[in-house]
Amino acid sequence: MAFRPLHDRILVRRIEVDEKTAGGIIIPDTAKEKPQEGEVIAAGPGARDDSGQLQPLDVKVGDRILFGKWSGTEIKLNGEDLLIMKESDVLGVIESTDKMQQAA
Repeated sequence: MAFRPLHDRILVRRIEVDEKTAGGIIIPDTAKEKPQEGEVIAAGPGARDDSGQLQPLDVKVGDRILFGKWSGTEIKLNGEDLLIMKESDVLGVIESTDKMQQAA
């Protein structure tokens, strides 16, 4: 099944973090917090401004993003837990250090 978000909404897959602390302690599932990092897997066309012009989104498919702890609506699509959220819930885009070094 294909899913296409509308307006300024995006579909996000959470990126799981390591199950161990730096000291080697394994964290059980019941004590883990939900990750606040994810990957955009689908994005809507954008929102319309007051004049009716389409404003494209700043994020695109494939971006790694950081979002708020309580952001988005959790859904299950094709057996996978995903989030639908507005672009305004995104706190920032995580860029790899390789891209940052090439830009400098």
